[in-house]
Amino acid sequence: MSIDTLKELLPDYAKDIKLNLSSLANEEILTDQQKWGTFLASAMAGRNATVIKAVEAEASQHLSTEALTAAKAAASIMAMNNVYYRFVHLAANKEYQTLPAKLRMNVIGAPGIEKADFELYSLAVSAINGCGMCIDAHEAQLLKEGLSKDAIQASIRIGATIQAVSTVLDTESALDGTTALAAAAE
Repeated sequence: MSIDTLKELLPDYAKDIKLNLSSLANEEILTDQQKWGTFLASAMAGRNATVIKAVEAEASQHLSTEALTAAKAAASIMAMNNVYYRFVHLAANKEYQTLPAKLRMNVIGAPGIEKADFELYSLAVSAINGCGMCIDAHEAQLLKEGLSKDAIQASIRIGATIQAVSTVLDTESALDGTTALAAAAE
């Protein structure tokens, strides 16, 4: 599987998503490690098995073992952090903001790759998961690390497009299942 396989799986109504997938696979603002790590972390956040497998196959051609692991770790830790910090941010009782999280997050401090690249993966996943508090924290860290706003935006464009691919494929799968169930009922 590959990015080309994903493009072939997208129906005609998702032509814009297909075109965005092509252009982002050729994105030159980000390094290969930044780009493909963001692709993989975003695919994991989208939770579609077909997308994860295709993106991992493509990413493994461009990433070291350490970067592959870091992308997976970013998706994993953000799955937890985005829920926790979204709660802290949205809860009417602001006392939660003063309490320690008491959750292990060691991988953020020692991701095994450049800190900025891990932050970029984490930012894309946080955008997919809708955690504004995490988005702000990762963006601030990336700016501090010297990444441009264009590079930051590119990671979000990757996350948005990969999420759209996952949504379309999940929708098509559900519709196929509904059609099969309806046919079986007749």
